[in-house]
Amino acid sequence: MGSQTLKVRLPDGNTIEIDEGGSTADVASAIGPGLARAAIAGVVTLNGDARVVDLSQPLPGDCDLTILTTSDDKPESLLVLRHSAAHVMAEAVCKLFPTTRLVYGPPLEDGFYYDIDLDHSITPDDFAAIEAEMKRIVKEKRPFTRVEMSRSDAMAKLRKEESRYKIDNAERAEGDTLSFYVTGDCPGEHFEDLCRGPHVPTTGVIKSFKIQQVSRSHYRGDVNDQPLQRLYGTAFFKKASLTEHLTRLEEAKRRDHRVIGKALNLFTISEKVGSGLILWLPKGATIRTQLQNYLTEEMEKLGYDLVYTPQIGQLGLYRTSGHFPYYEESIFPAMFESDRGKAVQSALQLAQRVAKMTGDAQTTGLASVRAMLGAIAQSFGPLAGAGEADGIETTIEVLNAALVEEPGFLVRPMNCPHHIQIYASAMRSYRDLPLRIAEYGTVYRFEQSGEISGLTRVRGFTVDDAHLFCTPDQLAVEVSATVDLTRRVLKVLGLTDYRVRIGLRDDAGDKWVGSRENWDKAQEAVQRAVTDSGIPFTIEEGEAAFYGPKIDFVVKDCIGRSWQLGTVQVDYNLPERFDLTYVGPDNAPHRPIMIHRAPFGSMERFVGILIEHFEGAFPLWLSPVQVAVTSVSEKSAAYARIVYDTLKAAGLRSELDVGDEKIGPKKHRFRAAKVNYIVVVGEQEAADETVNVNDRDGTTVGTMQVHQLIAACMKEIDTKGSSTVELP
Repeated sequence: MGSQTLKVRLPDGNTIEIDEGGSTADVASAIGPGLARAAIAGVVTLNGDARVVDLSQPLPGDCDLTILTTSDDKPESLLVLRHSAAHVMAEAVCKLFPTTRLVYGPPLEDGFYYDIDLDHSITPDDFAAIEAEMKRIVKEKRPFTRVEMSRSDAMAKLRKEESRYKIDNAERAEGDTLSFYVTGDCPGEHFEDLCRGPHVPTTGVIKSFKIQQVSRSHYRGDVNDQPLQRLYGTAFFKKASLTEHLTRLEEAKRRDHRVIGKALNLFTISEKVGSGLILWLPKGATIRTQLQNYLTEEMEKLGYDLVYTPQIGQLGLYRTSGHFPYYEESIFPAMFESDRGKAVQSALQLAQRVAKMTGDAQTTGLASVRAMLGAIAQSFGPLAGAGEADGIETTIEVLNAALVEEPGFLVRPMNCPHHIQIYASAMRSYRDLPLRIAEYGTVYRFEQSGEISGLTRVRGFTVDDAHLFCTPDQLAVEVSATVDLTRRVLKVLGLTDYRVRIGLRDDAGDKWVGSRENWDKAQEAVQRAVTDSGIPFTIEEGEAAFYGPKIDFVVKDCIGRSWQLGTVQVDYNLPERFDLTYVGPDNAPHRPIMIHRAPFGSMERFVGILIEHFEGAFPLWLSPVQVAVTSVSEKSAAYARIVYDTLKAAGLRSELDVGDEKIGPKKHRFRAAKVNYIVVVGEQEAADETVNVNDRDGTTVGTMQVHQLIAACMKEIDTKGSSTVELP
């Protein structure tokens, strides 16, 4: 009986038939020798599920197939390349430092890293040697070979090798089989690692790479666990792409908001207050205030009402909303009122630490948790299910269940439950809707210390949060209005290069709440609003919020980096969870629909991005200091004070320097501070009652009267920078 064939549909719609058991490599060869040489992996889509597979991996049956090659810079292609480069880097480090113990090495959006346990402290001085060893491995064009083993055999192998980290990784992996990748085909010169893959066919594909930095980390992000070194690198298929990327990184480094923010006195972070908690200095607070003032004016035009709500709330509020325990790993610990709640929480925190342990350490830790359970049972009575808790995971489940009804408070991770209570504070009629309430509300997330970064990844941040409650008939108009508002906000800041990403639920997953019917309605609403707006968009399944689909604005800054900024979300679920109603025209209760909306997203993150986008040189309406007045000598100092007072009285944010220093250093200092306009007054200007105006780039605008400068600045502020000061 002859072998059966598979039908493989390609992106252009054509179908190729290959023998059963054939691979992506076979399909590429059937198409042509050029593609066969360039192919590195395949994206197989079967029953709606897409996954990247090795070039040599047998196809699972009739399927859709996209062949990834060395000639494209698709994210999927680069992830495969960088994953493979991480293995080559790991092998090079092991070769140079034989006592290295590998932890894990994933690819990233713009590179890769490998966490390693090594007594020797790697420094940038070691990078050249590591890269040289990597080049040697690449030059040998060694094949990447996937080896699959049963879970029991694989675990026996890892235990024999006494690899704590690999044992832990394997125990956390799913499935009955585990895979290893072997680089090379001879016993004397090969490297292997526990890995899911996929990888490029040979090391020879990895030609353009760079080791970039090394940092400190801890195993599983736990500061109480083993200190590690995290070695970062990046890789591209083309040398030109690598060069362009490194140039962009240098530009980003020059624009680093942490450096500029310090130089311009915009914000500071004190370890005495806590990492990830921002202290806004007066100049930074000015930028933030101007952004909020602009958005508030726009919201008032659209009929929003500003509100204020507390930064903590009762646990029951967040249990109903689903935020607790949905955000359990990223929220600050709850504050329980009862002694029982406090005791159970302590046991849970210990159990969560024990869950990160392995081997004997976990066994000892679990015994300590059980001892705490015994003490809790003796003082407050046994916990339901504690007798069946035979492992750390089930013990955690029992402890979580015991906290479900315990009274307490939570530092809020979200503003929406509070705004829902404002809606629920009065009887609502369809005539009252839409109700649009907004707040610059501060929320808190307990981010891991290694993930905190300046303003862009923090533990406390303020969201320009608004929630709209509307009827089904009003939904389309309200969603479109929120999309339009976000577009206006981005346009006024010059952030015009963006796309929209529509996040839908993942039908195969379970990380969403509510009925499928309501989700379908919500998803239809967001897709229709974006389609009607004419904005380019992509649809990404699995990127929805747990309560509803969302529209994210992905913005490119002036050096080509992408940032997710404004967001709009349609939510049928929270109104249902909180039993919100309004009285309809039929005098019957109806369920409102809720829209979550935040054009800035996080004020901290948005300002951080703007600092880098503008390189600290803000448009006049946002600048902390708009005009600086400086005298040439003591003879013109009195007139300089008059000019300064006049500018301040007109509402321009100004600074004055009438010191004895020469005019050159004064002007240089104000240019370094990114002050938009530098007004110089000497004896001639004092006699003529004029001012000499320079911009921060060093260009002389010219001489004019003070009232003319004020009028020109006000015009520039009113137009948000579409006009600049010129000679009248």
